[in-house]
Amino acid sequence: MLLAEVAATSDAVAATRSRLAKRAAIADLLRRTADGADGVGGAAPSEAVTSDPADAPGRAGDLEIVVAYLAGALRQRRTGLGYAALRDLPPPAVDSTLTVRDVDAAFDAMAALEGPGSAQARSTAAAELFGAATEREQAFLRGLVAGELRQGALDSVVVDAVAEAAGTPADAVRRAVMLRGATGPVASAALLADDPLAALADFTLEVGRPVRPMLAASAPDIAAAFEKLGSGDEPVELCVDVKLDGIRIQVHRLGDEVRVVTRSLDDITERVPEIVEAVRALPSDRLVLDGEALGVGPDGVPRPFQETASRSATHEPGRGSARGPGRATSAEEALADQFQLTPFFFDVLHADGRDLLDAPLRERLTVLDEVAGAHTVRRLRTSDPEAAAEFFAGALREGQEGVVVKSLDTPYAAGRRGAGWVKVKPRKTLDLVVLAVERGSGRRQGWLSNIHLGARDPEGGFVMLGKTFKGMTDEMLQWQTERFRELEVEDNGWVVTVRPEQVVEIAFDGLQRSTRYRGGLALRFARVLRYRDDKTAAEADTIDTVRALAV
Repeated sequence: MLLAEVAATSDAVAATRSRLAKRAAIADLLRRTADGADGVGGAAPSEAVTSDPADAPGRAGDLEIVVAYLAGALRQRRTGLGYAALRDLPPPAVDSTLTVRDVDAAFDAMAALEGPGSAQARSTAAAELFGAATEREQAFLRGLVAGELRQGALDSVVVDAVAEAAGTPADAVRRAVMLRGATGPVASAALLADDPLAALADFTLEVGRPVRPMLAASAPDIAAAFEKLGSGDEPVELCVDVKLDGIRIQVHRLGDEVRVVTRSLDDITERVPEIVEAVRALPSDRLVLDGEALGVGPDGVPRPFQETASRSATHEPGRGSARGPGRATSAEEALADQFQLTPFFFDVLHADGRDLLDAPLRERLTVLDEVAGAHTVRRLRTSDPEAAAEFFAGALREGQEGVVVKSLDTPYAAGRRGAGWVKVKPRKTLDLVVLAVERGSGRRQGWLSNIHLGARDPEGGFVMLGKTFKGMTDEMLQWQTERFRELEVEDNGWVVTVRPEQVVEIAFDGLQRSTRYRGGLALRFARVLRYRDDKTAAEADTIDTVRALAV
C-alpha cells in the first residue's frame, strides 16, 4: 500500500464532519489494503482485486500500519524523533513511491538508534525518509510524528471502520480490540479471514497480555452518581471504592512470572520490584488484577502523586530523560529508597484458570477478596447515598482523590468508559494539555512558568482555554522548566511553544464565555494540581466535555 493512498484518505476524512462518512472512507481503504490494491499507481479503488494468498503476511502487516496511521499514530511508541529534525526538511519528491512498509521500517530503524551519535544518525535517517516523500506525504508524516494529524478520526472511528469493512458487528470488533490491546492485529485478522466472526472470537483474555482498562464516567457529587447508576425509585445496592491518589496498574501473574503495566499499557515491571514481590506472595499463581499503586513513606503516610508517578514514568530518549523504559534516573533511585510502592486492587479479570470479564462485579469482588486479601482497595457496599457521602468525606480526609461508585451487576467493560463506573471528586477538575509556556519574571526569573492550557478537539488538535501559573511549587517549576525545554518547538524570547504531549490536571472554579479563544470558553481561577505522566494527550478531556460543564 502506497503512503499516498493513506494520505489521500486522511484528507477525505478531514474534509467531512460526518462520522459515518469518515468511517466509510476508512473502511474503503482497509478493504483495498486487505485486497492488496493501491488506488495510486495500481488498481482503481472501485476495481475488484483477487488477492494472492501467499501475500497474506504482507497484507496483514500493511493493515496494521494503515490502521495505526489512520488513527493518527505511529506504531513505534518511541522514535526519538523530535521537532528539531522536522524544521528544515529536504525538498519534497515529485512522484509517490513510498509504501507504508517503507515508512514503518524507517521509523523502526530510528527507534533502534541509541548511544553516542544516535541523534545525528536519526536526523539523517529522517531527512532521507522525508526526502523520498511528496509534499502531501511530508505533511502527513509530520502530523504523525507530532501527534497532530487533524482529521477528526480517533481509534474509535477506525474500530467501527474495521467492523464495516469486515461486515461484522461493531461490538465483536470492539471486544477483540479490548482483549488484544491493539486495533491493528484485530483488523488484519478480521479482514483476511474466511470467517471474520470466528477470527474475532479467537481473541480471548490471555494472562500475560495486557488488556485495555475499564474507565469511569464522572459525576459532580454522590447523589448524581447514585442517580446515574440507580434503577427507578427502588434503592439499589452499589459499591463505593476509595479512589486512591496513585497510578493505575494492571498486573498479570503466571507462576513466578509477574508483569506490571500502566493505564497506557507501558511495561514498568523492572521499575516496581516491590509490587512484583507483593503479587508473588498472593495465594493464586494465575491472575490478572486491576488496581492502583500508591507510594507510602516509612511513616505510613501516602506520598504526593508526583513522586508516585515518577516511579512509573517512561520518557523517550530525545523526548524526556535520556533513559529508556525500565531504567531509573539517580533521582528516581533516591525516591525508591525513601518510599515503597504498595499495590491496592479493586478488580480481578482472571483467577486460577477462570476468566471473569463477563461476570458481574459482585461475583468478581468475592474472588478478589479471596486472592488479594489485604491488598484490596477499601470499599463500601450500600444503597444509602448519605452513607456513601460519609464514606466519600472520609476518603477526602485521608488525602485520597475521591471515590468511584460502581454497579454490582455490570461486567468489566475493558477499554471503554463504561456506564457501570462513576467517579466523584471534590472539586471541578480537567485533564488538559500544555500547548506553550511563558518565561517567568520576578521570583520566577529563569524558570518557565505560565502554562497555556488546551482541551482536546475530537476533530483534531487542541482548543486553548486559558493560562495559569497558580499552584506551582518551586519543585514543580524546576521540573516543568526541564520538561518543557525537552518538548520545545519554538522560542520567541517570551513564549516557548511545545509539543502537545504533557497532560496536567487543573482545578478551576468555573467557566466563562470568551471571545479570546476559539472554543468560546475560558477557565476561571485555574490552578495546577499535578502533572499526569500516567495519561497521554489522547486521553485528555475534550472541548465537548468542557462545553457540557458550561451548560
